[in-house]
Amino acid sequence: MATPQKRAAPVSFTVCTMSKIKSPDEKKRMSYEKDRRNVYGENSKASRKNIPRSKQRAHMAERHVAAELLRTLGPTPVESNLEKAEGEVKAKTRLQRLNGFKKDPDKPLAEVLKRRAARQQRLKQYRDRNGV
Repeated sequence: MATPQKRAAPVSFTVCTMSKIKSPDEKKRMSYEKDRRNVYGENSKASRKNIPRSKQRAHMAERHVAAELLRTLGPTPVESNLEKAEGEVKAKTRLQRLNGFKKDPDKPLAEVLKRRAARQQRLKQYRDRNGV
């Protein structure tokens, strides 16, 4: 009787591609363009909870609109009223969805840093004028 042979564990390789951008200045410029920051005005950690919560509220509002329209039909609706109500529900829920939650896109890092530098400059001028 032959003994079963052990299989070798599968080997996985990750391919590391080198950056095509070689100069540090170019890397910094690309970073300013591509990196983004949340400038909504709340704690950055709060977004992790508030964005899903806002989406949830929007979905709840959609369901509320649909339920409200369907409640007007009564317990035993007529077939013709059902078709008309279905069209209304689709139209109103679509409108609700379009007016619902939309996350404001984050701003590019370069823009955020320009705003921060301008604000610091204004504060410095204010302190110099008022002797603060």
